[in-house]
Amino acid sequence: MLCAGVLASCGNGANTPAAADSTNTTTTTDSLQHMVLIPGGSFVMGAADDMALADEQPVHTVHVDSFLMDEHEVTNAEFAAFVAATHYVTTAEKPISKEEIMRELPPGSPEPDSSLLQAGSLIFSPPDHAVPLDDVSQWWAFVPGASWRHPEGPGSSITGREQHPVVHISWDDANAYARWAGKRLPTEAEWEYAARGGLAEQPFTWGGEAITAGQPKANTWNGHFPYENTKTDGFYNTAPVKTYTANGYGLYDMAGNVWEWCADWYDANYYQQVPNAAQNPEGPAKGFDPADPSAPKRVIRGGSFMCSDEYCSGYRVTARMKTTPTSGLANLGFRCVKDIK
Repeated sequence: MLCAGVLASCGNGANTPAAADSTNTTTTTDSLQHMVLIPGGSFVMGAADDMALADEQPVHTVHVDSFLMDEHEVTNAEFAAFVAATHYVTTAEKPISKEEIMRELPPGSPEPDSSLLQAGSLIFSPPDHAVPLDDVSQWWAFVPGASWRHPEGPGSSITGREQHPVVHISWDDANAYARWAGKRLPTEAEWEYAARGGLAEQPFTWGGEAITAGQPKANTWNGHFPYENTKTDGFYNTAPVKTYTANGYGLYDMAGNVWEWCADWYDANYYQQVPNAAQNPEGPAKGFDPADPSAPKRVIRGGSFMCSDEYCSGYRVTARMKTTPTSGLANLGFRCVKDIK
């Protein structure tokens, strides 16, 4: 299902040409998946360097208690097991009513085209030439029938991608999976603390070395976005989990591959309001995106295979992004955490 605010808020996502037509999905649980201990502690959240955006400031000290976190993003195989056990239907697989979408649009907006009321999701439709990077409609396309089962729309499938992260997952879908698994989504503070891997005030999960230096460190966009991808890191869209080196806590893909849902509402001004030395902050009481104030959004973190140093650099450990809770995107997934009792 298409959300009203998604094109205004999420500027990166991708797909490849459609795979062979198949609706087969494995229900085998991912034998690679397990949770790792993230030891509690205090850290400096946010950034004050030249790359920092306004919503990453000011820096502030936060304390989080110890918790467990999935070592990698939830895979297609894991999500298929959840669906097989519960018969869950994702947001992208449900049509949307005209009344529902009008509630998310600014007052006075024209009624949506009937094509946008069909079940489906947003995929990346890359141009073959340079385009202005301030107009995300140049590369996003709503495709009826696109979902976690069919990542690039009808005719595509997840066959052969069982160990890739599941995508086209809404915040509601991620929460449903987490509850079934006896887990929950991470808070934004927990996510950033875990992504840092024990490194203090570094811009990336691996430290300070630029994304383009040395060996590939994450699955990101290589070349000129959005029309040229040299696949220097080996992949055009998603990569199998655990392809790249883990961070200091043993977590994979905390940078790149797919954006990950957090539990928190997104408020662009939240860092100005949160008290210093906050204990286990859970984010603001409601969402506020000044660029799209009519559509409250949830936080997503980590960047995706569409992030590059010339476009979004969402793989920075402090980078904040947001989208509406019902959004389904070709580069959006999640991982879970669990309290230690």
